[in-house]
Amino acid sequence: MDETKNGTAEHIAQTQKIPFWRDVRVLRVLFQVLFLGGIVLLAALLYTNMLRGLDKLGVTLDVAFWNEDNFLQNEAGFAISEGIRYTPADSYMRAFWVGVVNTLKVSVIGIACATLLGLFAGVTRLSKNWLISNIAAAYVECFRNIPLLLQILFWYAIIRKLPRVRESLDFFGGVFINQRGIYLPAPQPTSGLKMWGIFLGIGLIIAVILYIVRWRQLQQMELPGFRAKWALPAFLAVAVLGWFLTQPTPLTLDLPVLQRFNFEGGMSLSAEFAALLIGLVVYTGAFIAEIVRAGIQAVAKGQREAAKSVGLNDAQTLRLVVLPQAIPIIVPPVTSQYLNLAKNSSLAIAVGFPDLFSIGETMMNQTGQSIPVFGLIMASYLIMSLTTSAAMNWYNQRLHINRTGR
Repeated sequence: MDETKNGTAEHIAQTQKIPFWRDVRVLRVLFQVLFLGGIVLLAALLYTNMLRGLDKLGVTLDVAFWNEDNFLQNEAGFAISEGIRYTPADSYMRAFWVGVVNTLKVSVIGIACATLLGLFAGVTRLSKNWLISNIAAAYVECFRNIPLLLQILFWYAIIRKLPRVRESLDFFGGVFINQRGIYLPAPQPTSGLKMWGIFLGIGLIIAVILYIVRWRQLQQMELPGFRAKWALPAFLAVAVLGWFLTQPTPLTLDLPVLQRFNFEGGMSLSAEFAALLIGLVVYTGAFIAEIVRAGIQAVAKGQREAAKSVGLNDAQTLRLVVLPQAIPIIVPPVTSQYLNLAKNSSLAIAVGFPDLFSIGETMMNQTGQSIPVFGLIMASYLIMSLTTSAAMNWYNQRLHINRTGR
C-alpha cells in the first residue's frame, strides 16, 4: 500500500509542470542571457560615447582596413632607423609591418638567449661549488629585483660609453664593438649552396631512418633513452662531409670593413637593439633561473640516490634522470616568462628602438587614428602571445604523452 502511494506521488511530481520562473534550468540560461545582454549594452554605450568624443574632436574613425582608401594605404612619410626594407615613401601598413618584424626579432632571439642563460644559472645555483652557486644566486637576486626599464637604460648607457667607431674593440678580426653597436660577419650563399642542400637532404633522410630504428629498439626493450643518439651524429657527419666535398664552399663570410664614417658589410646590431636585447635576456633569465632551480628541487631526492646507486655521475644524473622529470614542471611557468618577454619588448621606446609600439605611436601622432592603431597593436601582441602559448602547450602535452604513454 505504501509503495503504491509513493509511486503515485512520484508520478504526480513528474507529470506536474513546474512554472518556468521557478525552473532552475530556465533560470540558469536566463541569467546568462541577461548577463551577456548587459555586456553588449555596456559595449554599445562605450562605443557610442567614443564616437561622440571623436566627433567633437573632428576625427573620423577609419576601421575599414579592407578599403583601398584606408589611412593605412597612405604614404607614411617618416624614416625608420632599422628593420626590413622600407622607405618613407612606403605606406603606413608597410611601416607597421616593420615594427612587427622588429618585435618578433627581439622576442625570438631574446627567448632563446634567456632560456639558455636561465637554464645555466638555475643549474649552477644548485652547484656544490660555493663560489659558483653564490655568483648565480647574486645574479638572480640582483637582476630580478631591479625594474626592467632601468636595466635597459643602464645597458644603453654602457654601450654609449664604448669607444668611437675608429677606436672599435676588435675581436678575432671580424667582430667589432663600438658606441654605435655590434658589427658581425654575415654568411653569404654561393653557387655551391644547392649542392650542399642535397647533402643535407640525404643526411636528413638517414637521420629519420636511424631515429625510427632507435625509437623502436627502445620501445621493445621498454627502456628510456636518447632517441637521436644515432640520428644526430649521422646527420652532422653527412653535413660536414658535404661541406668539404662541395665546390665552391656553400657559404662565405662577409666581414665588416671600416670605411670613412662607419663599418660596411657584414651584419650589425644597433646600440638600441643590443641594449634592449641584453636587458630583456638578463632580466627574464633571472626569473627562468629560479623556475629551473625550483623544478630541479621538486624532483624527489630518492631519484638522485637511485641514479648514483647504478653508477651514474652527477652530469649523467642531471641529464638522464633529473631534467627529464623537472622539465614538465618547468614548462608552464617558463611559458609565462616567454610571454612577459615579448610584451616587455614594448619598453624599446625608452631607447629609441623602432618596435611595434614605437612605430604605432608615430602612426597615431601623424594620422590621428589612435583607436584603429591601438587595436592593431593589441591584436598583434595577442596573436604573438597566443601562438607562443599554443606552441608551449603542445610541447607540454607531448611531454605528458611521452611520460604516461597516453
